[in-house]
Amino acid sequence: MPIINRIADFHEDMTAWRRDLHTHPELGFDLPRTSALVADKLREFGVDEVVTGIAKTGVVGVIRGRHSETGRAIGLRADMDALPILEETGLPYASATPGLMHACGHDGHTTMLLGAARYLAETRNFDGTVYVIFQPAEEGGGGGQVMVQEGLFERFPMQQVYGMHNWPNIPAGVFTFRPGPIMAATGRITITVTGRGAHGAKPNEGIDPILVASHIVTALQSIVARGMEPTEAGVVTIGHISAGNAENVIPERAIMKGTARWFSPEVGDLLDAGVHRIANGVAAAFGATVEVEFKRAYPATINDAEATELSHKAAATVAGEARVVPMERPTMGAEDFSYMLNAKQGSYILLGGGRGPDDAGVHHPRYDFNDDVLPVGASYWATLTEQLLRA
Repeated sequence: MPIINRIADFHEDMTAWRRDLHTHPELGFDLPRTSALVADKLREFGVDEVVTGIAKTGVVGVIRGRHSETGRAIGLRADMDALPILEETGLPYASATPGLMHACGHDGHTTMLLGAARYLAETRNFDGTVYVIFQPAEEGGGGGQVMVQEGLFERFPMQQVYGMHNWPNIPAGVFTFRPGPIMAATGRITITVTGRGAHGAKPNEGIDPILVASHIVTALQSIVARGMEPTEAGVVTIGHISAGNAENVIPERAIMKGTARWFSPEVGDLLDAGVHRIANGVAAAFGATVEVEFKRAYPATINDAEATELSHKAAATVAGEARVVPMERPTMGAEDFSYMLNAKQGSYILLGGGRGPDDAGVHHPRYDFNDDVLPVGASYWATLTEQLLRA
């Protein structure tokens, strides 16, 4: 079965919702307009219950099938938040809030789940209950963790939970899946190097924290290159260094910020210990001091094998088996859907949105979600529901 005809009928409506969300991005947990729009749409569609205020601005819609008393239930999750990026698309529906942008496609994720909710509330062609979960603060805020901590699975008892993300690196309408690890765990690195300030013409009178920071950046690469089992995966990236205000002054300190990524907990421990050891050792060698923070954030996103096969089947029903492609290697990106998968059986799948080789990737100021795949994603959610909760 291809895209569901009824969902295709309101493709234009979904496009309008998505572009409205794109024009009005909101950040983190502070999503008053977005969550209100989601709740209003769910009520308009006639879902049985709309629960707001979970993790501040999270929304859960409850849709009961023909025989909800069976106790069978699944959850479908979409994220709603934007990013602190200045949009450069020049589109007529571009962000109206300078410095905020839907650069990761969460506007599309929200819209696809709304489309599925509309269809499921109309048809009720399933036995049991489906919970449509709209989550805030995926982009670094850990909204998924907060929803779990606030009793998501106790208040809405479900056997499984599923997630989906658009992926502009693969062709539009193609799904990719992977049992086991699919996205990495992440840690935030902050290193503050303190030296001794001096005139730039008299470096011998100071301890240059920029020089120390430069050596630390170089040395950190040895953790992965020489400290890890070669068949394991790990990343240490320093993406920000700030120090000084004048070209002829050696400043007192330099601040470095970066990210670490891994899959196995043992590798996470190795990266954590390695960052501390190298930063402290290099700083000491130059006579500087250092403060190191390695803050672990999202755990790895690990798909349950059985649930992944079920999501594969639903995707193949919508797109055709040839357009559901196994993912050879996991990505080093991170996802706080991992907290939900740590608490419940489930799976996370990727839906291609690529138009061509010149497409901007996610987190890019020229990225824009491909509206052509809105009915594909909504049909996947609806099909997954009807297959797992077969009437």
